[in-house]
Amino acid sequence: MSIARAEAPERRELPPSMVERMTLILDAFPCRTARLTLEDVARITHLPRSTAHRILDQLLKLQWLEHSAAGYSLGQRALQLGGATDDTSELRAAAATHLHSLMIRTGLTVHLAVLDEGRVRYLDKIGARIATAVPSRVGGYAPAHCTALGRAMLAYLPAEDVDERVGADMRAMTGRTVAQVEALHHELTRVRARHGLAFERGECFDEVACVAACIRGPEGPVAAISLVGDASTPLERVAPLVLDAARRVGAELFPDFQPGRGSRRLRTVTA
Repeated sequence: MSIARAEAPERRELPPSMVERMTLILDAFPCRTARLTLEDVARITHLPRSTAHRILDQLLKLQWLEHSAAGYSLGQRALQLGGATDDTSELRAAAATHLHSLMIRTGLTVHLAVLDEGRVRYLDKIGARIATAVPSRVGGYAPAHCTALGRAMLAYLPAEDVDERVGADMRAMTGRTVAQVEALHHELTRVRARHGLAFERGECFDEVACVAACIRGPEGPVAAISLVGDASTPLERVAPLVLDAARRVGAELFPDFQPGRGSRRLRTVTA
């Protein structure tokens, strides 16, 4: 009578090529909204943690993935390839006339942006000669905590959402950057007290000043519009134009919504 031999644990061979390993990692995300930690990726792919971390960094640099405090997620390049990017065509169409009008009336650079985790993503940028001196680009990103665009949108999120989005990555971009969560909450309180106007001077880029206002919908902030000039630009004079443009775009997108009614309750931080 023979004695059955215990089966040895199955040994998994690592894919030999970098392309195969990158594909393994991308395949680990079951849907476009999935968020995975480094440990999740290593467990699902059976790659060594150090190998997974190195490849994740490369995928981040190439915009195949994005990273936030909540973990890794599919990036713009992966979503575009699959045709699953957010459709912003309606937003851009509704804003186009108002952006052009702002540029003509002020001579300043105009931005349209959306909130993407703890960053703003630029959808449109128009302007005259000064536009080339503003270090932003369509499709590019900037930190939300130190941009007028970002603050205009963060001001209409619950405080706990703000903490989750930016709390872990509030680095100082310049010597003027507000880089503490508590100070940011006080600034967001001031934004709401100014009926939604957010200002920033030299906090994200030296010698650049911005004023922005949020386009709001029933579920909260949708996008924001900003005017950008140099540090000496008297933005207070043109601020009402930005606020009016944001309200007009919001009214076109959500004709039955009145800002201040029916939106989510905010936990504010008093000054």
